[in-house]
Formats: sequence, structure tokens, C-alpha cells
Amino acid sequence: MSAYPPRPSQLPPQMPTLPDNWRRALCRWLLRRAGWRLVGTFPDCPKVVLIGAPHTSWWDGIWGLLLKVAIGADVRFMAKKELFLGPLGWLLGALGGIPIERRATHGLVEQMVERFRHSDRLWLGITPEGTRKKVPKWKSGFWHIARGAGVPVLPVYFHYPDKVIGIGPPLALSGDVDADIARLRAFYAPYRGKYRGID
Repeated sequence: MSAYPPRPSQLPPQMPTLPDNWRRALCRWLLRRAGWRLVGTFPDCPKVVLIGAPHTSWWDGIWGLLLKVAIGADVRFMAKKELFLGPLGWLLGALGGIPIERRATHGLVEQMVERFRHSDRLWLGITPEGTRKKVPKWKSGFWHIARGAGVPVLPVYFHYPDKVIGIGPPLALSGDVDADIARLRAFYAPYRGKYRGID
């Protein structure tokens, strides 16, 4: 794949995409000006749970959304309900945001699995750390959503030293949550976020 964000016509045919327009061109220009590049190849899958790590700064969301718009990828993401107020709420919705009540975690996995079942194409982005703070253990919600929906997990990493957003190989889950998360954390070991890596 090109070192710079590709156009939607260059993406895999089964990947959910949005039409090309001036916003794509603007975001591609901004990423080039900032020095960020995309490496790796997107899988030709209609449904995946995409995880992004290391998540150490709110800048991760900025660069990730710029890339999403730049390539025209229709990647949905969950965000806390409180953010979906006023103009910011409209913007998050337009960018693919799904509002969630973080305190009411019961049923969230089931709701997302149901959304997968009723969608022909769905790429759902999740940060497995669940916070920008250093955590000793990842949250397993992403695994349960992917397992319940029968879709692979696609690891995407931020590597700030080289200003790279990289795409890893999709992981078909084994059924052993601890083993699968250990494999994913090992994949992320070489990469560093803005403030730290995966320890």
C-alpha cells in the first residue's frame, strides 16, 4: 500500500467505504503536511472489529479520524454519550460515532453483536485499553464482540516516533480470550504511542 493515505477506489471491495469528496482531499493533505503515513494492507473483509493501540493521547483520535476521512473508510466507533451534545455530537455522528452509556455496560456487547448481525458491512473501531492512562490489563469487550459476531480482530497501531499508522494482520479468534489478547499485545510490543508503548 502507498505510504500515504489511499483513495477509496484503492481500498478492498468488501471494505465499507464512503464516496470521495473534498473532505477526503483536505484530510489527505493535512496528514501529508503533518508527516503521517499509512503502512500495511487492509483485509478484504465486510466485517471486522478494528482495535487501535497504544492509546496514550487524545491526538490518537485526531490522527485516526483524519485518516478515516482521508481514505473514505466507513469505520464506526463507540464514544461516551456525553460527547454527543451540541455541534460536537453532530460531528461525531457524521464521522461514524455510536453513543454509549459507559456506566451501563450490561448489554453493550450484545447490542454490538446484534448490530453486526443486522449489517451487511460493518467495521467497528475500539481502543482495547479503554483509556489514555496506563492500564495493566486490556478490557476484553472488543474480544467478546468479535467472538459473538464471528468476525476477525484487525490490529491497527500508532507509532509516533516514525509518525506511522500501521495495519496488522487480521486475527481469527481462538476462543481463548487470554491467549488471543496475549497474541495481540505481543504484536503491539514494538510500537510506541505518544507517551508510551504496550507494557
